[in-house]
Amino acid sequence: MDDRHYAAFKNFVSVENLTPDEVQALIDRAEYFKRGGAVPKLTSPVYVANLFFENSTRTHNSFGMAERRLGLTELPVDTAHSSMSKGETLYDTLLMLNAIGVKLAVMRHSENAYYEPLIHTKPSQHLNMGIVNAGDGSGQHPSQCLLDMMTVHEHFGHFKGLKVAIVGDINYSRVAKSNMEMFNKLGAEVYFSGPEYWYDHKFDKYGKYMPIDDLVDKVDVLNLLRVQHERHAGDPNEAGFSEESYFKKYGINHDRYDRMKENAVIIHPGPINHNVELAGDLVEASKSLYVTQVVNGVYMRMAMLESVLRGRHLGGLE
Repeated sequence: MDDRHYAAFKNFVSVENLTPDEVQALIDRAEYFKRGGAVPKLTSPVYVANLFFENSTRTHNSFGMAERRLGLTELPVDTAHSSMSKGETLYDTLLMLNAIGVKLAVMRHSENAYYEPLIHTKPSQHLNMGIVNAGDGSGQHPSQCLLDMMTVHEHFGHFKGLKVAIVGDINYSRVAKSNMEMFNKLGAEVYFSGPEYWYDHKFDKYGKYMPIDDLVDKVDVLNLLRVQHERHAGDPNEAGFSEESYFKKYGINHDRYDRMKENAVIIHPGPINHNVELAGDLVEASKSLYVTQVVNGVYMRMAMLESVLRGRHLGGLE
């Protein structure tokens, strides 16, 4: 693969400013790794810290596997028992890790845009570390977005003209925000569905809101979203939430699944609430790419991490 096609970034915190060419370069690189393509050889060790301040199974372990496959060395950090519990700031924690040789930090944090003061430092600050965002509050989830794009590209071979429905807990979902922007940028037609009380008309610029039963037989991709109860503090709709009612009104049951186009697919960021967003016995059905997304997540995160290694000339990569 020619060096001109490699993506290179100082940090990887958002998909907002990625160009279609950069996205395609990342997809191409991830697909190359998935086909068994050679992993670049590091000529010096690169130490990475994974700091997850929110619970995570898929993203945390997927980044861990991607780091190992790239030959990075992880310095384990127990965020629950770090000095941040004593009042140390996130910046000072990273400054300490940087001082002992850590050059990359992969982080998930409940605060939206937590990374801004870390990548736009003050003149008096000297942090020299690549930041990779593994999810910030209800803001961005760049790695999930890009592995979704890889999965859709792998299945269809293109994005232009694809009809994509993003369904569910849209207002609270960082996946929804990242994906609606990216699908639009890559030429797909976006639609929204799910409870109207979890939809904000500020998203109208990305697509059209429609009832789920008007969409299931028309779209190519059903992008289901997890109902995120943990983000609904103060939402009056939460008190009356019924899983059975949600599944009946908006979930993909067998009837809706059977109405999908023959080549249409379901994607879901996980974890799946069985019989809420999707019938439990359809999680591994032929039109569900849920497991494929998990597989692709490792390869896309390898491509993302490699792009920061190249952007910072770490491990001898240019």
